[in-house]
Amino acid sequence: MTRDNGEVNATAVVFSIEDIEARIAPLRERLTAHPLYAAIRTQDDLRVFMESHVFAVWDFMSLLKALQQKLTCVSVPWVPTKFAASRRFVNEIVLGEESDEFEGRPVSHFEVYLEAMQECGADTRAVAALVESARGGALDLAGVPEAAAGFVAKTFEVIRTGSLAAQAAAFTFGREDVIPDMFRELVRELNRESAGELSKFVWYLERHIEVDGEDHGPLSLRMVSDLCGEDAGLWEEAAAAAEAAIEARLGLWDGILGRIEG
Repeated sequence: MTRDNGEVNATAVVFSIEDIEARIAPLRERLTAHPLYAAIRTQDDLRVFMESHVFAVWDFMSLLKALQQKLTCVSVPWVPTKFAASRRFVNEIVLGEESDEFEGRPVSHFEVYLEAMQECGADTRAVAALVESARGGALDLAGVPEAAAGFVAKTFEVIRTGSLAAQAAAFTFGREDVIPDMFRELVRELNRESAGELSKFVWYLERHIEVDGEDHGPLSLRMVSDLCGEDAGLWEEAAAAAEAAIEARLGLWDGILGRIEG
């Protein structure tokens, strides 16, 4: 860590959200400027994107549920857990992600994404097979595009082996808020050209930007801070998990770009 004057502080190591953001800034810049966005020009390209990206939408829910299990009490008899602000935040996220209001009905964002894929003719068979295997308690990645399978595997690695602080950091810094405006505008334009075949996907993108920017983003940063507290080791685990989450997203984007170009 450095002081404000640029000198290395060798005695007092203090970690913070600002430290993590500075550490991952180069990775976030690479993600925002990724050539994948410029490569998507047609609705066929977008279908290829969705057929891999949907797995990131799905495993996000598993990471969220891992946080809910640890930050809230989901057993009987009930007892209050330690981090009151974080448990409220996680419950709010679960409410929105698992049962948001869309077209006058409660539905998860993942289910809206599946509907968006069906609306534009994207193939949902691989993700449907994965969900069916998950119903039986398995994680069968056979048939999943290679880069998407790698992304899911890394998410479940932090679920299985990461500390609560690491899981919160992966959740916080691996969100969809890095998708640039130019990509969303492209989707809107393709939606206009296709007479509304991408309307549900447009809703999904804009809904995530709305909630991440206005509510969930700031609260998730507070969650990481609360869970790390004054423990330098936990701050380091959180920073490493944040880096790993963005690197995994970069790998996913590389894989999708290869499929489009190939």
